[in-house]
Amino acid sequence: MPERPTSRLTFALGLILLAAALIVLPHIVSLSQKEVLVLLVINVLLVSSYRLLTLTGEWSLAHAVIMGVGAYGSALVSKELSWPVPFAMLVGAAIAAFLAFLLSFPLFRMKGFYFLIGSFAAGEVIRLVWKWSELTWLFGGPKGIKLIPPFPDIPVLSIDFYDPVNYYYLCLVVVTVSLLILYRVERSRLGLTFHAIHWQDKLAESVGVDTFRYRMLAFVISSFFAGLSGALYAHYIGTVNPNRFSVEEMTYILIWAIVGGTATFYGPILGVVVLTILNEVVLRAIGVDEMRPMLYGAILILFILFLPNGLESLVPKAKDWFAGGKRKPAKAEQPAEAEQPAK
Repeated sequence: MPERPTSRLTFALGLILLAAALIVLPHIVSLSQKEVLVLLVINVLLVSSYRLLTLTGEWSLAHAVIMGVGAYGSALVSKELSWPVPFAMLVGAAIAAFLAFLLSFPLFRMKGFYFLIGSFAAGEVIRLVWKWSELTWLFGGPKGIKLIPPFPDIPVLSIDFYDPVNYYYLCLVVVTVSLLILYRVERSRLGLTFHAIHWQDKLAESVGVDTFRYRMLAFVISSFFAGLSGALYAHYIGTVNPNRFSVEEMTYILIWAIVGGTATFYGPILGVVVLTILNEVVLRAIGVDEMRPMLYGAILILFILFLPNGLESLVPKAKDWFAGGKRKPAKAEQPAEAEQPAK
């Protein structure tokens, strides 16, 4: 009991230090690394939204395409309808959520491996519609949509969102709020129901839980935030095309989640941060960043073999190691009666 206030104080100090580091970080890196920071923050939201779906036990191969739905939706609404970009971003996220709602009816008739393959097929159909259908006049075909309106500046505060640092702070605020919402969802009764469906779906059904409805809800919520990450991406880059949301990009999302681990909220975030640093700092420093797919594949195999629970499994061990250096095991005291020999 006495350690509880100390642990809370340590946690609060850790959050303060993390916030300070995130605020200072874009001012101590190069221009190219500032752009990487923006994409990293967006990917944190993407992989965290993906984890919400995995809470129900289902793994999708359409999440990158769902991100693209948000990107295309926000781009079209802001460019063709001339709606304000902040509102268009929310509309793009809502379109992604609505598409997930429609896809739930065929996809959640399947489970496990069949759901995985079904989600891949659905995602490829959507991506090919963008690329080769009769609607290429709307979606731009293989070249995609260009000249997407940027996030509007704030002249009163002299904030120009064309500057990567300012856009990084915008993404940081949006992603932080989104992560808080995702965290509260997981910690609520709704999140506990997701966990129950994952581990004991038949038992959950036996006590009246509509597993189809809850799986659908997890899919819709995760797709909303995936679509929001796509909208943030589209209005930063200024262009979207079907190849950006291919199965290769989906593979990276899977690897981030598996390497980080999905048992905790922070696991996938660890995965995307560590692998992004490895790719952008280490590989580019030695000039072999084109070997990223091969390296990611090797990392995935090594983690499955030697660290199947992901990077998140190292966090409790690190806590115990630090705590072990500060605390000495208490010496067990014998009661006074035990010290007297029996007569």
